[in-house]
Amino acid sequence: MSELLAVVIVSSDSEQRTLLQMTVDNTGMARTAYTFPTYPTSGNDTMLKRIKDVHADVVVIDVPPDSTTAALKAIELVQAEGNGFAIFAVGETRQPQNIVSAMRLGAREYLERPTNTAVLLEAFVRFTSARRKSRGSGARGKVFTAVNAKGGCGATTVAVNTALALSTPGSPSALIDLAPIGHAALHLNVTPTFTLTDAVRNLSRLDVSLLEGYMSRCKNGVHLLAGIAEPLTEELAYADFAKLFDLMINQYRYVVVDASSRLDHITRLACDISDKVLLVAHADVTSLWSAARVQQYLSEGTGRDKIRLVLNRFRKIAGFSDSDAERATQAKIMWKIPNHYPLVSAAIENGIPVAQQNHSEIARSYQGLASVLTESGEPEQRRGLSLFRI
Repeated sequence: MSELLAVVIVSSDSEQRTLLQMTVDNTGMARTAYTFPTYPTSGNDTMLKRIKDVHADVVVIDVPPDSTTAALKAIELVQAEGNGFAIFAVGETRQPQNIVSAMRLGAREYLERPTNTAVLLEAFVRFTSARRKSRGSGARGKVFTAVNAKGGCGATTVAVNTALALSTPGSPSALIDLAPIGHAALHLNVTPTFTLTDAVRNLSRLDVSLLEGYMSRCKNGVHLLAGIAEPLTEELAYADFAKLFDLMINQYRYVVVDASSRLDHITRLACDISDKVLLVAHADVTSLWSAARVQQYLSEGTGRDKIRLVLNRFRKIAGFSDSDAERATQAKIMWKIPNHYPLVSAAIENGIPVAQQNHSEIARSYQGLASVLTESGEPEQRRGLSLFRI
């Protein structure tokens, strides 16, 4: 398991300082290395040296309404040290000028005051994900999450077949089924012994060997962490999922997440750590309307630059163009999967995904999607000449 992030807390408010420490420690991803009751006032302040001495990863600076100037000055001074740590400002979001000032002075995040465990944990996940990418760690796999614009758009089908297309001999991809009721095992014709719930509940002792034991091995190299078979009566902790994803990403070259129609903090977490989020929709008014709402919800966490539209069961429609779909959803089209519903339906019933049927047009389409996901660039989408309004 990865080491906990070392966090330094700076706040002149003793109650807020205590609350921040409890919140940091409760995330399960970080520990409080040091707390300071005063803000630094110059570049020679001993506090700045102390931050270096404890090897801080994150410095959380409280921005109270009555000490805004001092807190912003502290952000500037800490940022000037430039020692590889990130600055998280915690203040009132009703003051947009403070947010702008804090970010300009070097804050990586600006979180609502008082913050909570889930919000802080999301910020830690974003930070660790970005840091791995910047270090170019070869151990970190790429993550792709498939989410439905609305029920029935085919996110599970897209996730399963994309995972198959990404697998190569000797390098299996991982598929995580996050759906409220998991169907990925049905698509792959496997009967899992363990599910996602087992992995999360045993996270305290989970290592690479135990994780492999929880994975169902499928044909053509996919390792499936199966979804739940019936609704849960308990809520699984956000922090546990963060740790699970961290282990998966460091074990597999490609991790595909089937979020299906699940829209909650766990899906946001998956999207936050993803390299690309595949918003699966149909080319019709209802689906694209829903896609716009889902895109807006996910953008609050992961940012729009990761979200891409995948048009499933696509066929050319008079009066429809790519630019209209993109404008309606505020998401760029990454790929269009052709409409072969009878073939796909039979594939699901027989447990033989279409990506395994090498001579079909739709199998070639999934191979093309996999190629785009693993390349740095994306193909230009051809623009239609007709209009489609929502």
